[in-house]
Amino acid sequence: MANMKAHRLGWIGIGRMGYAMAERLAKAGCDITVWNRTRNKAEPLAKSGAKIANSLADLAACDIVFTMVSTGKDVKEVLFGADGVTSKGRAPKIVVDSSSISLEESAEIRGKLGKQGVKMLAAPVSGNDKVVKAGKLMFVVSGAQAAYDTARPYLDLLGRGSSYVGEGELARIAKICHNVYLSVVIQSLCEITVLAQKAGMPRHAFLDFMNNSIFGCMFTRYKTPALVNLDFHVTFTPELLRKDIELGLAAGREFGVPMPLASVTRDIVQTLIGNGYTDKDFAALLLLQAKASGIELAPEHVEVSDGLS
Repeated sequence: MANMKAHRLGWIGIGRMGYAMAERLAKAGCDITVWNRTRNKAEPLAKSGAKIANSLADLAACDIVFTMVSTGKDVKEVLFGADGVTSKGRAPKIVVDSSSISLEESAEIRGKLGKQGVKMLAAPVSGNDKVVKAGKLMFVVSGAQAAYDTARPYLDLLGRGSSYVGEGELARIAKICHNVYLSVVIQSLCEITVLAQKAGMPRHAFLDFMNNSIFGCMFTRYKTPALVNLDFHVTFTPELLRKDIELGLAAGREFGVPMPLASVTRDIVQTLIGNGYTDKDFAALLLLQAKASGIELAPEHVEVSDGLS
């Protein structure tokens, strides 16, 4: 993009993901103003060139405002609350929401923004903060095509690009489908990794083969260090994964699509939760699989690539 300052950008939400994303835009030379409920979490971004907003209403002067907060309730609060972006009767031209919210909440927010002449893009992401820093984040986007065309250069700056899937809330459905697939793939990967180990193979050797086979992908490579060295610090909790599988199963019922693999995987993730793995990453499904297979796992202490660097 020739002119990084072609639009005034606003950013709401400086958690792990939000910080990494806003920092990328600031370092690219964008005209970006950030706001966070806890201001001191946003202030370090000033070193990268971002401005720090004193109030949410200040962001109404922006052309595009990005939201990356925890829940649909939070999105509504920052946009429409007593001190929200639109509280002083002004509003940005476009709102891009990358929060994980339901279709119903997304449609409600889109409707309220539309009454104020604001176009909304639903833009969930595939990846986490490490993926952002590696420049490999991917967006799926739905909403007005013209708004997407305007926002797309900034989405491209944030990672590998974006897929436009149509109007309305279709991006939310796409993200639900993505996370259902995530659950089935990690469970299958855990099953075959434990099978390979019980047959006598080191996990790192088996996963090296898988990652370099036709089945190797960014996800299998990214999870390999956790599966080899049993470092299950949280990137995504089992409870959040269960929630997304259940959203997928609900959509399957609504649209008349049988989802037998997703149904079984939901019960396995529930078993993971019931066995007390709630404070670990969802890849701890490996430990559950090992227990069910009658073996104890130990870290292999082998340095393996996560495929990001």
